[in-house]
This record gives sequence, C-alpha cells and structure tokens, in this order.
Amino acid sequence: MVATGMRSRTARRAVGAAAGGLVTAALLSGCSVDEAFAFGWPQGGVTPQSEQMFNLWIGSTIAALAVGVFVWGLIFWCIIRYRKRGEELPPQTRYNLPMEMVYSITPFLVIAVLFYYTAVVQNDVNRLVKPDLVVEVQASKWNWTFAYPATPGPDGQPVATVGDTDYIPVLVVPIDERIEFVEHSADVIHSFWVPDLLFKRDVFPGSVVNRFQTTIKVPGAYVGRCAELCGTYHSMMNFELRAVSKDDFAKFLAAKQQGLSTPDALASIGQPPLAVTTHPFDTKRNAG
Repeated sequence: MVATGMRSRTARRAVGAAAGGLVTAALLSGCSVDEAFAFGWPQGGVTPQSEQMFNLWIGSTIAALAVGVFVWGLIFWCIIRYRKRGEELPPQTRYNLPMEMVYSITPFLVIAVLFYYTAVVQNDVNRLVKPDLVVEVQASKWNWTFAYPATPGPDGQPVATVGDTDYIPVLVVPIDERIEFVEHSADVIHSFWVPDLLFKRDVFPGSVVNRFQTTIKVPGAYVGRCAELCGTYHSMMNFELRAVSKDDFAKFLAAKQQGLSTPDALASIGQPPLAVTTHPFDTKRNAG
C-alpha cells in the first residue's frame, strides 16, 4: 500500500510539473490566446484557401499532440510502473500479435488520414476555373509589373502598373471575385508572395508560366514581396496588393483606360495613391 501511494504521488508530481512547464512557457512567450492556439501558423489569411490551409494545420497539429501525449503517457507510465525494484526481471512480453498489429497499423491510418485531407486542400488551392479577373504578373530584377490583359489603355495595350527604384508598385484587385494571377519572369526565378494570403508561388523565366487563383474576402492594403533569392536587391523587391470594392475597382480601371497613372487612379477612388505597407529603400542603385 505504501509503495502504491508513493507511485501515485510520483505520477501526480510528474503530471503537475509537466502542466506547470507548459503554462510557464506560454506565459513567458508573450503570445495571445489566438496566437497560442494557432500553433505557430502565421496570423492573417484573407482568402478561402488560406482558411482551409489554417484548418489543415490546426487539425494536423492537434493530431500530432494527441499522438505525442499518448506516447509520452505510455513512457512515463512505464518508467513509474516498471521501475527497478530489485534484481529480478519483470515478466517479458513478446510475440503479442494484437499489440504488434496496433502499433504497426495505427501509424499507417494516421498517415492516410493526414494525406487525404492534405490532398483535398492542395487540390482546392491549385484548382483553376473560369476567373472573374486575370492579372499578369511580370517579375524582373528587381521590381514588378502588373497588367490587366482584358482592359486596353489609350495606346491599345493592356493597362499596367510598373514599379521602379523610387516607386513601390500597387496591384489593385477587387474583393469577392475569383482572380487568376499569371506569372512570368524576365530574367531569373522570383517568387510572388503576399504574406496575408498565406501563399506564394514561384515565377520562372522562359516558357514556364505559373498561375494560381484566389478570392480576397477582406479589403485592405497587403504587403507583397519576392520570396526567392534573386540577386543583389532581392530584399528590396516589394509591392503592395490593394483590395478594394468591386465598384471602386471598376472606377480604377476606367481611370487607367483614360490614361491616368496608378497613383492618380487610386486617388480618384479615394484610396492612398502610394503604397502604405512598405516604402522604397534607399538602394543607391544608380551610384557610380
């Protein structure tokens, strides 16, 4: 009885210490409740696809924690229950077919479930259907050009926004419409990345064309970056994605068709004319 009570108290101390350690780590990290339960996934996500990826991450993490807690429980139970009490060996368990079946088949079941949901989300993220809007993305060292091929300007060419050393290009898109981004590179491999979309897609040179579709649900200004090391000024290759209402987007395109620059067209719909999430770096690219 005394030994049993001691084992029980030891087990309670171990569980209490583990729980206390977890609480202390959470408090010291300075995370909010939402951040803590995001399990390291970036905050944000303004598209249906980003919500699906977030849910997949949460489900996978909870499954991993459940397996971990079960394994840790077995380890600590074995340490406490079968700790050495003398020189005599405890009863040995071997050739236990039910047990071997459980620890052989269970991992495959876990992998199969994770694979299934990963494939479902991945297929939806990569699905291409008829879009409401097509945007051509041209990457080059070290800036961006965004064009709307279905909207000709005064010169008959598609209206576009061209970035340069002193101007962060603003990519204007409507909310609640399916947008297809068609990507080209003029030189090396770049990567089109908007952190708030929780998604990026590489941009390749030559005949390789990458494309993806998404729907932005929340209006706002979102910073964009190149996420592929592409040369000297890679870190300064920024842009801004500006999501506006459908009516404002139609007015923006109309202003561009009249020959207005992107800043002037943005100002005409009551939007800040320049990027608000980032600013041009003093790159000194033209220094002798």
